[in-house]
Amino acid sequence: MLADSEIEHLDNIVQRKKLLKKGEFLFKAGDKFEAIHAIRSGSLKSYTISSEGIEQLTGFHLPGEMVGLNAVSTVAYPSFAKALETSLVCSIPFDRLEALARELPGLQSQLFRIMSSEIRDEQELMMLLSKKNADERFAAFVMNLSARFRRRGLSDKEFFLTMTRSDIGNYLGLAVETVSRLITRLQKKDLIEIKDRYLCIKDSGGLSQLAGTTCHH
Repeated sequence: MLADSEIEHLDNIVQRKKLLKKGEFLFKAGDKFEAIHAIRSGSLKSYTISSEGIEQLTGFHLPGEMVGLNAVSTVAYPSFAKALETSLVCSIPFDRLEALARELPGLQSQLFRIMSSEIRDEQELMMLLSKKNADERFAAFVMNLSARFRRRGLSDKEFFLTMTRSDIGNYLGLAVETVSRLITRLQKKDLIEIKDRYLCIKDSGGLSQLAGTTCHH
């Protein structure tokens, strides 16, 4: 993640800010890859569409995180990125990164750090999701969001879920009804509380244990 001051510095150099309304695309699959994007505020989801026309969510992106890194080795974006709410994005033209690295000492190593940590986060979550039953999978998803908010210096106990239950279900490979049942079950166990998409973690130890984040399999 980039610190606010670092994103601001990038903003000043790059001068390519984009305000997206809810439902607007940052890029679509097949668009020419020209930039990587740092999220200033708001949140986005990324997804692919199969040859049968089925949408598969591949990730949610929060403030301070970067989108488009998976296109670095290709000439086109492999997925769609759509705003879940009004979002401000700072786009960094990829061909300017070399010059930026000279203007911002340490930017290059920082970008590599960001890339490797985002890849690690994704791999960790994928590993958790692939091994768990529905309860554990949902708990792992919430704990992952919590850790990402904490790294950003925001509350890791209370946060707003900008994604719908349908999006969460798609991402976790669960039916919407299952997600709703899970939320009810975890609320009854007093692990979480959700009101109007506002999530409060009431027992992070219990939730973490359920997610399996405290032990290695």
